[in-house]
Amino acid sequence: MENRKNIKKNITADTQNVESNIPHKLKPSKIIFPLLFGAVFTGALLYFQLKGKNFSIDALQITAVSVFWLFIAAMCMVCRDVGYILRLRTLSDNQLTLRQALRIIMLWEFTSAITPTSIGGTSVAVIFIHKEGISIGKSASIVLLTSFLDELYFVLMFPLLIILVGTETLFSVGDIEKGISFTNEFFYFGFLGYVLILLYVLFVGYGLFINPKVIKKAILKIFQLRFLRRWRKSARRAGFDIEKGSSDYKSKPFNFWVKAFGSTFLSWTARYWVVNFIFIAFFIVPKSHFLLFARQLVMWIMMLVSPTPGGSGLSELVFSNYLSDFLPPTAGLAVVMAVIWRFYTYYPYLFVGAALVPSWLRKSFKMTKIKLILPPKI
Repeated sequence: MENRKNIKKNITADTQNVESNIPHKLKPSKIIFPLLFGAVFTGALLYFQLKGKNFSIDALQITAVSVFWLFIAAMCMVCRDVGYILRLRTLSDNQLTLRQALRIIMLWEFTSAITPTSIGGTSVAVIFIHKEGISIGKSASIVLLTSFLDELYFVLMFPLLIILVGTETLFSVGDIEKGISFTNEFFYFGFLGYVLILLYVLFVGYGLFINPKVIKKAILKIFQLRFLRRWRKSARRAGFDIEKGSSDYKSKPFNFWVKAFGSTFLSWTARYWVVNFIFIAFFIVPKSHFLLFARQLVMWIMMLVSPTPGGSGLSELVFSNYLSDFLPPTAGLAVVMAVIWRFYTYYPYLFVGAALVPSWLRKSFKMTKIKLILPPKI
């Protein structure tokens, strides 16, 4: 077992390595690749869907009613960010101001937009929070708990929505085999993703609220395996985060958790309703809105493993295939709706983040030392 001196050395090195890479990771020019990739992929999708067919613009008539519902969709995105801001304030015990929390969210979303979805912005979110005056230990705890609450939302909502809409309609699109079957790609991804997320929630929840030392030791043991040793430093960091987070959050009152999960519920629910409102801005949705909502949870699982920045390309592909039966059978319409959806949920964070990053880097990186909260003696 490592002694206190070695732990301090390793944690310092890990944190400084992450911080030293921040200016490179956040170059505003990095928005070019996801923009180009998304444009090329979307163009290819449209080409193959419109091959030998014509797209009728009459399918997207702009009326006062459509403008109203598009505005409501935009307000859903505002509610999403407000929920995240309120959650950061709650988890930081109101040490973060509204302005600081908003800045962190925009930087976090920008990082997620320019990195593969499987990596996301979480890897550097600790630094974003720390640079607003929160200790590195508490920043790590906040990031860990945001991840836990996000996955908990999915673990609770997914079974509830399955009860409401049924597996027959949730996993059945076009000619794909209906119902529960591992030959159905949507069911396969949904089932496998749910199991993995549930295991993660149970693992982190046990570490945060019951026995953090056992979880920390288990992580260290697992990452001593030869083929996992390259990630040993990150594993050590994760073990320390769980232990520190446990001591921070075990004693929190019930009201704290109501606020934390309530803001999480607001954020994710508002995010998923964006598609519903975009659709009803132009069409009469022929199926249940709860079914449309539930399918987006399955889509979210699929996009978690995307190797492209912000899920560019894969998001449009999954959207146009999995939600196509909510739309009129017009060639290319599903791709166009996917692009509109991405203009609401993805591209704004690219441009806002790119505008924010230069001034934030100048302000935040003045070669200041990072404060460390050391774990207890082992």
